[in-house]
Amino acid sequence: MTGNTHVLVIGGGYAGVMAANRLTQRDDVTVTLINPRPDLVHRVRLHQLVGGSDDAVVAYEDVLAERVRLVVDTVTRVDPAERSVTLLTGGTLGYDYLIYAVGSGSAEPSVPGAEFAYPIATLEEAQRLRAVLEATPETAPVTVVGAGPAGIETAAELAEQGRQVTLVCGGVLGPYLHTRGRRSVTRRLAALGVTVIDGSDTKVTAVTGDAVRLADGRELPSKITVWTVGFGVPDLAARSGLSTDAVGRLLTDETLTSVDDTRIVAAGDSAAPSGLPLRMSCLNATPLGARAADTVLSRLAGEQPENLHQSMYAQCISLGRSAGIYQFANRSDVAVRLYIDDGLGARIKEMVCKGIPKHLAGEAHKPGSFRLHRMPGGVAKRKQMLRAHGPGTPAAAERAA
Repeated sequence: MTGNTHVLVIGGGYAGVMAANRLTQRDDVTVTLINPRPDLVHRVRLHQLVGGSDDAVVAYEDVLAERVRLVVDTVTRVDPAERSVTLLTGGTLGYDYLIYAVGSGSAEPSVPGAEFAYPIATLEEAQRLRAVLEATPETAPVTVVGAGPAGIETAAELAEQGRQVTLVCGGVLGPYLHTRGRRSVTRRLAALGVTVIDGSDTKVTAVTGDAVRLADGRELPSKITVWTVGFGVPDLAARSGLSTDAVGRLLTDETLTSVDDTRIVAAGDSAAPSGLPLRMSCLNATPLGARAADTVLSRLAGEQPENLHQSMYAQCISLGRSAGIYQFANRSDVAVRLYIDDGLGARIKEMVCKGIPKHLAGEAHKPGSFRLHRMPGGVAKRKQMLRAHGPGTPAAAERAA
């Protein structure tokens, strides 16, 4: 390709910012980042926003390369035939390549009374819940529904403030955690005064303004119900006629290229490479952003893009301000016996939270310097998983949901 190449990046989260910054390695590439907010949402701190210890935003001027043009708007449709996107405020923007990094948000509660529940997967949702908490007496019962990282972290954060918190798991506490790590988290939550209700009959069947009803017939008092069950992705790809998995993530090959169009590359939570997406997490989002940018840069250089591989997996959960757990995992992203907890776990989690903007800023100042997505290993394991699950099979689509 000759002349200037225009790359649009849809979504200004961890994956989108990393991709946009990395693309500035070439002087003949113009990069536009489209995001509905004027700041980066530091998503791994949203539970702290709910608890009042952080605002969970980072100024783009601190993490975005100067050569990247920021457009604060929302893309309502992608037109692959015209190589353009339509904006909510009107008008269109054309592109030579498009990086689809729209991220994820809360899964819509599907129980009666869902309007009484407060999801917290987005900045606006967390800010809304924070305002409600500030207007509610500390003695009022709070129920957190969902025992993944968001649920555990929010329950711990609020309990540490002295609130009466019940964590309803709807199954097992911390499904990702190894049994040993789970015991550590259980002990910490008990020390904070969190009542944990787990088991197969603890799914929430209804929410009211002052209670939560469970499948086993119990009704728990709940002045504020926080909903952290599952993630959903925007339906932009599906609305634009692009192929998606059952959840709505853009289907790609192993180079993160759309199965429909070689000019569209996906990254982050909204990507489903070979129908076997990686777990939705910051751990995967930033490397996927770098990989997506590298795919575009390889094509511009007339080279074959490298296939995806991820060689390091873990999960890091804060348990209030003074404790946490870092759960190690194998290359199949399955937790192993090894973990770090208590105060050291909290320090590692804080290091991770501070490290994400540093990685993005480092790439902004020196594009091409991020290397975590190029760590050796992971390719053979990825191929083994693809053979075992089969691209596009229901098992593959469900794995990271």
